[in-house]
Amino acid sequence: MAMTAQEIETYIREALPDAKITIDDLAGDGDHYACRVVSAAFRGLTRVRQHQLVYDALQGHMGGKLHALALQTQTPD
Repeated sequence: MAMTAQEIETYIREALPDAKITIDDLAGDGDHYACRVVSAAFRGLTRVRQHQLVYDALQGHMGGKLHALALQTQTPD
């Protein structure tokens, strides 16, 4: 069973309420997504730590229910 873009956004928004989130289904199969997350919570963190925050927000679904996620993170301008 694949995750929907809405499910992904909901998980991320619960962990990062201020986030601006853009999600694209890359293959149209509900298994391969590209996600851009902009949040002030990332300020001062390394890119690796930013990505860890997003993966943590997905509550273990990465690699299971969610097969592939190309992730971009950044702080607001």
